[in-house]
Amino acid sequence: MHVLAMMLLAVLPLALVLAAVCDLRAMTIPDRISIALVLLFFPAAVVAGLPWAQIALAPVAALSVFLAGFGLFALNVMGGGDAKLLSASALWFGFNISLFEYLVAVSFAGGALALAVLLLRHAARRLPALASSMPASLVSSNRLPYAVAIAIGGLASFGKAPLILALLDATP
Repeated sequence: MHVLAMMLLAVLPLALVLAAVCDLRAMTIPDRISIALVLLFFPAAVVAGLPWAQIALAPVAALSVFLAGFGLFALNVMGGGDAKLLSASALWFGFNISLFEYLVAVSFAGGALALAVLLLRHAARRLPALASSMPASLVSSNRLPYAVAIAIGGLASFGKAPLILALLDATP
C-alpha cells in the first residue's frame, strides 16, 4: 500500500506543473488534467485513510471554489481552465484552513505573476530578440497564464493539506 501512497503523493504536484507548462505554452489547460485530479482524489483519500466526513466535505470545497471561479470567468477575469484546475485541486486540500492557505498563496503568486508578465511584455516591446525567445501567447495575449500561479500556490501549500499529510503517514 505504501507504494501506491507514494505514487498518489505525486499526482497533485505533477498535475499542477503540467497545467502550468501547458498554460505558459498555449494559454490553455487541457481538461484531462482537472479530470485526472478529480478522479484520483477519491482513491487517494481512501488509501490515505481520511475520515469519511472529510472526504464528503472535499466536494463542498471544490464546488465553492468552482462557483467563485465561474463568477470570475463570467466577468472575464479568469479563464475557464483556470477555474476548473483551481476547483479540482481544491478537492486535494479539502474544506479546512489548508484550502484558505492555498487560495491565499495562489493569490499572492498571481499578483507576482501579473507583475512579472507586465514587465516581460514591456521589455519584449523594446527588445524584439527577447520577444522572439518567449512563447507568442505570452507576449501578444492580454491574458495571464494563471495556472503558473495556481501551481506555485499549490506547491507552496502542498504540505499543509490533510490528504497529503495522511498520504505521508501511509508511506514508511
